[in-house]
Amino acid sequence: MTDTVSNSPFRHLSDELIHEGVIISFFEGTFEGPDGVTFKRDIIRHPGAVSAVAVDDGHVYLVRQYRAALDADLWEIPAGKRDITDEPPAVTAGRELEEEIGMNAGSLVELMMIHQSPGFCDEDQYIYLATDLTPVPQRLDGIEEQHLVVDRVTTDQAIAMCLDGRITDAKSICGLLAAARTLGW
Repeated sequence: MTDTVSNSPFRHLSDELIHEGVIISFFEGTFEGPDGVTFKRDIIRHPGAVSAVAVDDGHVYLVRQYRAALDADLWEIPAGKRDITDEPPAVTAGRELEEEIGMNAGSLVELMMIHQSPGFCDEDQYIYLATDLTPVPQRLDGIEEQHLVVDRVTTDQAIAMCLDGRITDAKSICGLLAAARTLGW
């Protein structure tokens, strides 16, 4: 859906690996500006992620999950990283719905692709609208998922949570507002 094309006068010259983590890698990138001046920037390389606004009968599924970087539980739409090489984003989104909320989506439509923190991270986040939901066994992976809480709120409640600060996660806010616009909530 989204196509980012660089016609910038800036040039990426090189990357030096600083640290390779379990999920992300940290690089020091060297760049050249339009005036020929070189400069360095910290860059996080991420495999990408997906999320889905799961809508059923005027309700939306949310998960409350611990996020270590903030040392807090956050309300979010179901999401996960693209950790299977060459798996299409829609397939990953379907798998994440099954894992986190125990639902299979009969329909997955891409709403958008966003960059949440483009000042330092290259993560592509694909956001889908998931409908025609049917229950399947939930498969919680990882310690955070094993302790997440699933809730089903009205579409009005979900939008209110975005606007009053109960949902602060960027992908969730973008996805819920895009779903509201698409479905006319």
